[in-house]
Amino acid sequence: MTLYRPVGTAELDLIAESDYEKFPPRLPEQPIFYPVLNYDYACEIAEKWNTKTADGKGYVTEFEVDDQYIKNFTVHTVGAKHHKELWIPAEELKNFNRHIIGKIKIIAKFSEN
Repeated sequence: MTLYRPVGTAELDLIAESDYEKFPPRLPEQPIFYPVLNYDYACEIAEKWNTKTADGKGYVTEFEVDDQYIKNFTVHTVGAKHHKELWIPAEELKNFNRHIIGKIKIIAKFSEN
């Protein structure tokens, strides 16, 4: 399954440190990791939220996850009908990363400026 993850520069730097193979652990105040199911929703988040960070930049990443594994998680619609995401518990992220197929790619960039 193809998934997307909107990120800011700090998270992108940590992804780069892993050679674009995994997402970094969640912070204590972040109990879930939520990849999204479509490009448009990922762009909305990256442009409207991630660009509000210190450096004013947001990115959309795209990656593949093993279809059999990802069936363990329920799709959540959190707004409009295209606002679909998966809720991966923070303690499951290490295992989730093992099911990523190939590299995490940067497919869009946004800037507040």
